[in-house]
Amino acid sequence: MRAWAVLAVTLIMACTEAFFPFISRGKELLWGKPEESRVAGVLEESKRLVDTAMYATMQRNLKKREILSPHQLLSFSKLPEPTSGEIARAAEIMETSIQAMKRKVNLKIQQSQHPTDALSEDLLSIIANMSGCLPYMLPPKCPNTCLANKYRLITGACNNRDHPRWGASNTALARWLPPVYEDGFSQPRGWNPSILHNGFPLPPVREVTRHVIQVSNEVVTDDDRYSDLLMAWGQYIDHDIAFTPQSTSKAAFRGGADCQVTCENQNPCFPIQIITLRDYVPRILGPEAFQQYVGPYEGYDSAANPTVSNVFSTAAFRFGHATIHPLVRRLDAGFQEHPGLPGLWLHETFFSPWTLLHGGGLDPLIRGLLARPAKLQVQDQLMNEELTERLFVLSNSSTLDLASINLQRGRDHGLPGYNEWREFCGLPRLETPADLSTAIASRSVADKILDLYKHPDNIDVWLGGLAENFLPRARTGPLFACLIGKQMKALRDGDWFWWENSHVFTDAQRHELEKHSLSRVICDNTGLTRVPVDAFRVGKFPEDFESCDSIPGMNLEAWRETFPQDDKCGFPESVENGDFVHCEESGRRVLVYSCRHGYELQGHEQLTCTQEGWDFQPPLCKDVNECADGAHPPCHASARCRNTKGGFQCLCADPYELGGDGRTCVDSGRLPRATWVSISLAALLIGGLAGLTSTVICRWTRAGTKPTLPISETGGGTPRLRCGKHRGAGTSPQGAAAQDSEQESAGMEGRDTHRLPRAL
Repeated sequence: MRAWAVLAVTLIMACTEAFFPFISRGKELLWGKPEESRVAGVLEESKRLVDTAMYATMQRNLKKREILSPHQLLSFSKLPEPTSGEIARAAEIMETSIQAMKRKVNLKIQQSQHPTDALSEDLLSIIANMSGCLPYMLPPKCPNTCLANKYRLITGACNNRDHPRWGASNTALARWLPPVYEDGFSQPRGWNPSILHNGFPLPPVREVTRHVIQVSNEVVTDDDRYSDLLMAWGQYIDHDIAFTPQSTSKAAFRGGADCQVTCENQNPCFPIQIITLRDYVPRILGPEAFQQYVGPYEGYDSAANPTVSNVFSTAAFRFGHATIHPLVRRLDAGFQEHPGLPGLWLHETFFSPWTLLHGGGLDPLIRGLLARPAKLQVQDQLMNEELTERLFVLSNSSTLDLASINLQRGRDHGLPGYNEWREFCGLPRLETPADLSTAIASRSVADKILDLYKHPDNIDVWLGGLAENFLPRARTGPLFACLIGKQMKALRDGDWFWWENSHVFTDAQRHELEKHSLSRVICDNTGLTRVPVDAFRVGKFPEDFESCDSIPGMNLEAWRETFPQDDKCGFPESVENGDFVHCEESGRRVLVYSCRHGYELQGHEQLTCTQEGWDFQPPLCKDVNECADGAHPPCHASARCRNTKGGFQCLCADPYELGGDGRTCVDSGRLPRATWVSISLAALLIGGLAGLTSTVICRWTRAGTKPTLPISETGGGTPRLRCGKHRGAGTSPQGAAAQDSEQESAGMEGRDTHRLPRAL
C-alpha cells in the first residue's frame, strides 16, 4: 500500500522530544559556537522547503472542486485547526533543519544515538526558537478565576497547576517506552529493506493484512453477550480522546515527491466519564483486569499524568476495529428487519448523510445497534473486507485499508515491538513458537505471524495484542487489558475535575449522576420508547426491553443555584460583544466576564460582590486586529488579510480564490478578469480596423467614381455597408432603389458585399 503521511501529533512529539532533554544538559558536543552562524541559513532553507510543500498540498486539497480520492477525503476529515497546523509546521521545520545539519557535517552517530546528541545546547536553543517549537513547549498561562477553578478549560490545559500541559490538547502523546526508529530519529521500522531486525527484514504491512488479518465479509462470528452499541461507543470515545490531526504536508521535502502517487521512500511519506469507566471499560478488560489495572476511585492524584499515551492511541485502543460488523443493520419499531430498509454494507454508508436522512432517520440505526450483536473478535476473523478493501469507497476505484493503516501508524509513531510491551506490562516475553502458542490459541494464526515476522520480537504491537486470547469475561487479551487499563486509570486519577472528586459536585449531585445511563440518553434523544436496561448487553425484544418511563434519570433540581436577595450588587448591564456568568467563591457572588471571539477583555475579568457593591467596574471588549499578528498571521502568505469587527477576511488577487480553509488562495483555473477586458478591447480594436480597412479598399477599387457606402437593411437582418456608384444629381428615390436593387443582384453574382456591425 502507498505510504502514509506522518501524523501531525508525531511532529508535535518531535518538538517536545528533540530539544528540552538536551538543552538543559551540559556536555561537549560536536557542533560548537564557530558553527552557529550556519544555523540561520539552514533554518531559512528548511522553512522554505516546508512552506513550499505545505502550500502545494493546500493547493491540491483546498480547491473548490470534487474530492477525487479517499486520501484527500481522509485528509479533509482530519484537517488540523490553525494552532495544530502551526505546531506541525514548526516541528517539520525542526526535523528538516536537524536532518540538514546532520548531512552538512556528515555526523557519525550510532543508530541508538539521537541526532540531537551531536548538536550543541546553543544550537538546539536557536533551532527551538527559530523553528517556532519553543512557544508550544512552554507552560501556558493559567487563569485564576472562579470559573477556571470550578470548570475545566476546553483545551484541557491547567488541569494540574504544577504541570499545566498534562492532558492538554495540542501536546505530545506520552511515551511509556522510548521510541524505536531505524535512523534513531524518525524513519519507521521496516522502511529501509536493507536494515534487518533480529536478522530479518520486517514484512510490508499490506502483506500482514492479506495473510493474517483479512477475511471475507461473510465470515462473521456474532458476539453472544454484547450488542453492536459496545463497538459504537468504543469508536466514539476513541475519536474523542485519541484523535490526531493529519500532517499538514504529504510531500517529501528534499525531493518534492507526492506521498500519494509515489512508492519512493522519502520523509515524511510514511504511509465520557461515567458511562465509559463504569459501564464500558469493565466489559472490555474483564472484572479481574479492571480491578488490577483500574480499581476503585481513591481521589485525585497530582502525580498521575492524564496525557494520552502513544501506545494507547495508536495501537491498544484500536482493538475495536476488529469488532466492526460489515453490515449496518436497520430495524423497524418491533426491532425486526425493516422491509423497506435492508441492511447496508459498511462502505455504502461512508460519508453518506443522505442515507440517514432518507432512510428513516436515526431510530432504525439505534434499534439495530441495540438489538443486534457485535462482531466477535476471533483470531482467524480479525477484520472483514469492508475495512481492508473498501474503506472510503468513492466514485473511483481507489480505496483504503484500515488494518494496514493501523500497522503503519504504529511504526510511524516509533512504537517498540510486541515483546517490549509485554515486558512493560510484567508479562513474559514470547521467545519461541511454543511460547507464542500459549498466547495465541489458533495455531494457524500463530504460524502465519511467525512466517511473516520470522522472530517474535519483530511482531507489531497492534497485531500481537489483537491476536491474544481473551481474558475471562473480557474482549481483550492480557497486553491490551494492561495498556488500556493503565491509560484509563491515568485519565481518571489525574483529572482534577473527575466527577467523583469531592470538590466538583455536591453529594446530592453525585447521587443523581450515578443514576444516569446510556439507555436513559437514548430515551431522551431518540423516538424509541423501549430500551434494554443495559444498552451494551444484546437482548431480545420485547422480553429484554423496558419502557423508557421505568429507566432512571437525573433530577436537575440538585443543580439549581440560588443567590441572596438582600445583597447591594444587583445585576450590572451587559457588556457589548461580551457576557458574564455567575459563580460562587467563599460564599460570595462572583461574575466572570468573557468576550466573544475576535474581541479581547480590557479591565477586570472577575467582579466580586461586597458590602459596598461590586468591587470593580465592568470591563470592555475591544476588537482584536488579527491581521497585526506577525507571529501567527491568520491568513496564508498567498492571501491578504483585512481586519473586520470581531474577525478578519482573507482576500485573494484575481484569478486566485479562497480554498476550503478560508485562509489560503488557490488557483481558480480561469483567466484573470483583466485578461478578459484586454481580450474584449482587442477584439473591438481588430473589428474597427477591419471596418476601416474595408472602407479604404472600397474607395481604392472604385477609382474614377464617387463611391458611396449606403446602408442596406433587410428584414431585421444585420445592416450592411456596400461599395457602390454614387447616384447622379436628380436621381429619384425610386430610381435609386432600383439601382440599388440592380447592384445587389450584381453583388450576388460576384461582387463583394461588406457586412459590418451596426456599431461600426
